[in-house]
Amino acid sequence: MFAVRGIAVSFSIFFLLYSALSIAVCGVWRNVRRSGRRYSATCSADLLFALRMAPFVVATAATFVFAVPSFLLLEPRAANESIGSLPAVMGVCGIAVVLAGMWNAVLALVRASRMVARWSIEASVIGSTAGGSQTLAQKILESKIPESKVSVSVMRIAAVAPPLTAVGIFRPTVWLSAAAEFVLNDRELQTALRHEAVHLRRRDNLRKLMLRFVAFPGMVELENAWREATEMAADDAAVSSASEALDLAAAVIKLSRMVPLEPPAELTTALVHSPAESVNARVERLIAWTEPSQIPADGYSSLHLCALCAAATVLATLTITYSQLLLLVHTATEWLVR
Repeated sequence: MFAVRGIAVSFSIFFLLYSALSIAVCGVWRNVRRSGRRYSATCSADLLFALRMAPFVVATAATFVFAVPSFLLLEPRAANESIGSLPAVMGVCGIAVVLAGMWNAVLALVRASRMVARWSIEASVIGSTAGGSQTLAQKILESKIPESKVSVSVMRIAAVAPPLTAVGIFRPTVWLSAAAEFVLNDRELQTALRHEAVHLRRRDNLRKLMLRFVAFPGMVELENAWREATEMAADDAAVSSASEALDLAAAVIKLSRMVPLEPPAELTTALVHSPAESVNARVERLIAWTEPSQIPADGYSSLHLCALCAAATVLATLTITYSQLLLLVHTATEWLVR
């Protein structure tokens, strides 16, 4: 009974925190997004992703750092207390949240795997960073992912797939349709491939998998805003001059007119897969690209420094007051159980 009560209390605390923080994020993320527009698209994307993951991370950390230790250290093992209906229901809800997240993540992985299997039937390798002849695609990928030790292949596929997309987390692959290769000139293809290489370098497919694991009602708009920000961040990192920005804009326009027969799976980063409004915004942004408009890294570094200082302050405070906090948490869990 002691173990059952501990599990019920722990998952109840997790569910309460996760739900409350998720509701709070739903209410404030638009204001955070507006304030983040002062910085680069990369900073905005990272900020939105951190905000989206914060409820799950904080709830999990609080459960393992406070709820579980307070119960194990301060709860009498010989006490014959029954589990109330409230902690039992919330505990079941907490377990359901975790199991639903695992199911969503596994389902997304299975769908992506089946999609790649269908594409691979008539695919051919046209470039790889693993070695061999230096193709154009290989040179581009190596220049954008120099620190990666993972082989990144470029595959030519049939027209049933999206024109250009990056798939995979630990063994990423860039898939290029024959139709897209035909309509894009060399410079447009270079910038488009660099765009996909940035997604691979930033591990955006892994981030999408993490979002599936922490799925919560009401978060769709925030996740869509993050996806739009990641596309703009990849656009910024893929171009370094006005001519390259125009090449990428031309590639986006051309590929947006090619409607795939099969939509991309969720754990992919296609060059064009967003709604028309988002595509138009990207094109307008690329056309208006000027070097002074790119936000310097100082603003992003200052955010990192502020985050590190805040984390250090919180860690120091918790270290000093940890015993008292455990007593308070145990008192709260006792009230919850009763």
